[in-house]
Amino acid sequence: MATTSPSETGDQRVIIVSGLSGGGKSTALKALEDLGYYCIDNLPAALLAEFGPLIQSQPALYQRVALGIDARARGSDFSDVPRWIDTLQAQGPACRLLFLTAEPKALIQRFSETRRRHPLTQDEIPLPKAIELERELLEPLQQRADWVLDTTRTNIHDLRHQVRQYLEPEQSGMTVVLQSFAFKKGVPSDVDFLFDARNLPNPYWQEHLRALSGLDQAVAEWLGASGVADRMAGDILGFLTDWLPGFADSQRSYVTVGIGCTGGRHRSVYLVERVADALRAAFPRIMVHHRELEG
Repeated sequence: MATTSPSETGDQRVIIVSGLSGGGKSTALKALEDLGYYCIDNLPAALLAEFGPLIQSQPALYQRVALGIDARARGSDFSDVPRWIDTLQAQGPACRLLFLTAEPKALIQRFSETRRRHPLTQDEIPLPKAIELERELLEPLQQRADWVLDTTRTNIHDLRHQVRQYLEPEQSGMTVVLQSFAFKKGVPSDVDFLFDARNLPNPYWQEHLRALSGLDQAVAEWLGASGVADRMAGDILGFLTDWLPGFADSQRSYVTVGIGCTGGRHRSVYLVERVADALRAAFPRIMVHHRELEG
C-alpha cells in the first residue's frame, strides 16, 4: 500500500488504472480525462520502463497522466508493474494505482448486454473461465493497489463521482468511506471494517415508516427512542475513534467502513449518518454512500 494520496506530493501525478474487463476502467479514465489528466489506454506493461523517463523529461506536457493497463496487453508481466510504480515514485512523481473489480455475475451480465468479447475468450475460453483467469493474471496489481473499487453495484455516474472525489486536489489526508448496504443484496467486497445492524429494531415493520429511509426524521426518532440503535452507533464510533488514527498515521489513503442491515434503507443508513457526523471533526474527509438508496 502506498504512503500518500495522489494529490499530496510532487508536481507530477501518474494514476495507473487497471482491473477486470467490464469493471469500469473506461469510465474511470473518462473521469480522469475530465479532470485534466492525459489518458493513455491499453498501454503494454513492458513499455512502462520507457514511459517513466519520457514523462519526467517533459513535466509541463505530462503533469497529470493516467495509464490504463489490463489483460488486453497480452504477454505482459504484470508482476513488474508494482516495482515500476515504486521506482517512479522514488524519482519524484506521485504514482498511484486504482484497481476496479466486480463480482463474476455482474461482469457476465455486462458482457452479455454490450455484446463485447472478453480479451481472454479469443482462445475459445468460456467467459466465466476467462474472468477467473484474468483475476489471477491481475492479482499482483490488485495486491499493490492504493484503492480497490468494487463496481458490482455501482452505476456509471456514481463511479465517476467516486473517482473525482478520490482525486480531489484541494483535499489531503485519509478519507473514511462510510457505506450502508443490504445484506440480502450482498456484502461489499471492498470494506475494511464491517458491522451488522440486523439485530436492531426494524422500522420496516412499522407501516408509517416503511416507505421512508434512515435519512428521514421520523425514522431517526423511532430508532433513537429505543436507545439500542444509539448504543450501537456509540460502540461503532468508539471502535473507529480508537483505530482510525493508526491508519492515518501510516498514511493510508482510504479506509472503508460498511454497515449493513436486511434491506439497507433504515437501520444501516441511520447508523452511517450518526457515525459520519461524529467522525467529521477528527476526519474531515468523510464520504457517505447509501448503496440501496442511490441505486
